Amino acid sequence: MCWPPSSQWKRENDREQVRCRNIKPLFNFDPPATNDEVHDAALQFVRKVSGTTKPSKRNEVAFEHAVNSIAACARELLDSLETSQPPRDREEVAAKARARTAVRFA
Repeated sequence: MCWPPSSQWKRENDREQVRCRNIKPLFNFDPPATNDEVHDAALQFVRKVSGTTKPSKRNEVAFEHAVNSIAACARELLDSLETSQPPRDREEVAAKARARTAVRFA
């Protein structure tokens, strides 16, 4: 979960929501999230929690073990989630994100 300063909270649909720019949803896409995408998300999470992008030699094994464990849990979660909504199109979601970025930095 991401807890930015209050200046980064965004009002949307009359509810305050937290936005982490680097964390991307992986559920309910067509095609489904690949194992590489799940691994990359797990790596990002471990980097954030550990506070380092590259562990020391002494911590490499623990770091990789954490990444692999979290990736396995994330894959299990994604595979077990159900929805009645149609799958989202990756290109459409990316286009909306680019449009929001253009407005934000215009």
